[in-house]
Amino acid sequence: MANSLGLASLNHISLVCRSVEKSLDFYQNVLGFFPIRRPGSFDFDGAWLFSYGIGIHLLQSEDPENMPNKSRINPKDNHISFQCESMSAVERKLSELGIAYIQRTVEEGGIQVDQLFFHDPDGFMIEICNCDNLPVIPLVGDTVMTCSRVNLQKQQQQQQKQQQDQLMSSLVPVKEDYLSCA
Repeated sequence: MANSLGLASLNHISLVCRSVEKSLDFYQNVLGFFPIRRPGSFDFDGAWLFSYGIGIHLLQSEDPENMPNKSRINPKDNHISFQCESMSAVERKLSELGIAYIQRTVEEGGIQVDQLFFHDPDGFMIEICNCDNLPVIPLVGDTVMTCSRVNLQKQQQQQQKQQQDQLMSSLVPVKEDYLSCA
């Protein structure tokens, strides 16, 4: 029952925006996403972005003036989290850009995780963390992994499959007449 739907990965999140242009600028220039092609058959304004193995679909609000305003940064609000290489570099960049953020530290079993929380232009919460410090421990079973080991394991499985596929495609097909015992 662990994967009864046969899911493979998270594909994208969709965010309703007051201004697709402002959100597009934020997700490109702050978080490093790049725009990708969006189906032309859509009859509403929006933009698609991609990076870090995930898509973000920005959708223009039909009533931007009545979207809720979130000014208080609340780490317990809905959010998306990104793993980073250097918390100090992220903090420095957010300060340079004038983006308000709050910092939190979580400690579990002697392991420390640093977190920064801030909003996108529409008040959607973003978290940047070094969460890879915290092991992923299933509630059932005894496998212990870190986030990077989970990703590494998935990459290794994909590489093995590609190698098997390449090997299979390079094999010379055997003709039946070579197999006759006459």
